[in-house]
Amino acid sequence: MTDHHAERDPWRAPDSGDAPFNSATTANTANTATTANTVNDGAARITPADAADAARLVSCGLQPKLLPARDAEYTELLRRYREDAPFARLADAVATGLGLIVLEVSPRAGMALAAAEDSVFAVRMGEYARRASAESADRFLHGLAHLAVAALAFPRPEDLADDGYIGRITVYGVEAFVRQACRRLEERAEQQGENTDPVTEAPGLESAWRIYTRRSATGATKDARRLAGSTTGIIGKAVAFLTESGFLQRTGDDAGGTYRTTARYQLQVRDMAGSAAMSELLELGVVPVSDGSATLLPPSDADDLELVADAGLPFHN
Repeated sequence: MTDHHAERDPWRAPDSGDAPFNSATTANTANTATTANTVNDGAARITPADAADAARLVSCGLQPKLLPARDAEYTELLRRYREDAPFARLADAVATGLGLIVLEVSPRAGMALAAAEDSVFAVRMGEYARRASAESADRFLHGLAHLAVAALAFPRPEDLADDGYIGRITVYGVEAFVRQACRRLEERAEQQGENTDPVTEAPGLESAWRIYTRRSATGATKDARRLAGSTTGIIGKAVAFLTESGFLQRTGDDAGGTYRTTARYQLQVRDMAGSAAMSELLELGVVPVSDGSATLLPPSDADDLELVADAGLPFHN
């Protein structure tokens, strides 16, 4: 982690206090003149070239697949951010002005950014779902897919806290996890005497599982391609989006596709870890963790649970 300085005024000279910038012209002593010159020198450090470099650093942060280790200019800008406090404040101000939140600035993650809700860079789930399907109900399923990927990638708080931790998931493993979680929610609803028919108007995880259980796990087109509207199709789109965004890296084709997490994704999940839906998903106890490995609990009635054929389970370091 690095200590960024978004709360400081980037346009104020460091260590200047409340001294006026024209104090040199009214000073009666050499010491006062020296202090004023120091202030003016500090203010002069912020130039158009500095602003351009700060904007360039933010631009690098907006390219999630750009790795500092493979780009000398990016590495130099990161070094300057760490060592030059006025420049760091300036870069933070540029990010803030664009509606971006600086999560971390380090050689490990580069400049990791998250978009505020009102930012032009924010991707809203409704818009994301519409790209894949015209059905409004799919919005819940796409949200649930992203939630499940995050929960399986980092099932323990210590996984999120450990910068060296790398989570690994598979598409089929995520599908099996979500379907089993839905079964747990359905059992809980039956025990409480609730209506188990899908209620598409109800928000949140409770509504999503009702819709998920009625959706085919795979489905197929006439040429045997996976249906985009099937649950594995929706999860496949989620991990493809995360890969394109630099949050996951594809490592193989087994079990519908195997993926590993990146430092950027860990930071993003840290930011969302307190969400009620994610907490509820983990509290279902579908992913017990005791020794650093995460697996799915066996269902109470495996014959009655629809799973993807050859569903490979995710694993973690």
